[in-house]
Amino acid sequence: MFIGHFGAALGAKRLAPELSLGTLMLAAQLVDLLWPTFLLLGWERVEIRPGASGAVPLAFEHYPWSHSLLAVLGWGALVGVGLRAAGASTRACAVAAVLVLSHWILDALVHVPDLPLAPGGAARIGLGLWNQPLVVLVLELALFAGGLASYRRSTAARDRIGTRALVGLAALLVAIHVGNVFGPPPPDVAAIAWVGQAQWLLVMLAFWVDRHRTPAR
Repeated sequence: MFIGHFGAALGAKRLAPELSLGTLMLAAQLVDLLWPTFLLLGWERVEIRPGASGAVPLAFEHYPWSHSLLAVLGWGALVGVGLRAAGASTRACAVAAVLVLSHWILDALVHVPDLPLAPGGAARIGLGLWNQPLVVLVLELALFAGGLASYRRSTAARDRIGTRALVGLAALLVAIHVGNVFGPPPPDVAAIAWVGQAQWLLVMLAFWVDRHRTPAR
């Protein structure tokens, strides 16, 4: 699950117009923004093992601090409290916190049973839709298309950049998603971690796009 998370963030703009798209994407993708750092620190582990997770060539061996349900609930609460301290409304804080949780829910649809419920617990969750790549592809693209359409209806371009930058962001996300789905397996775990860090650039790009758009009436 990649582009579907960004679709959730785009769609949430309608529910929390005061929040920047960058903030919403940060919330929706927070789990996967933390994970690469935890890999580099050695706190979590993944193996490149084609066929281990259906169509995904990765075996997620240990990632309780970023991807367990209990940890995700904690990260969501932290995001909500942080936004509240920064002056956001209760509604906006709730939307951002739910976006963090939505990442785990969407992952649970596609992952094989490898998502822990709590650090140290033995239970693992996952419906395994990765074993049906076409279904996942349609699902993710539908989520993204719906979220993008909602964002476009919920905002209006302030200038020409507001229109062109949104198209560019959408095209970039689709291109990355296609590369993820149809590209070769990563060469090593370090490459996964460093490429994952590049997702922060997508968040910054979303902040820039949103600065050139305004909530529609």
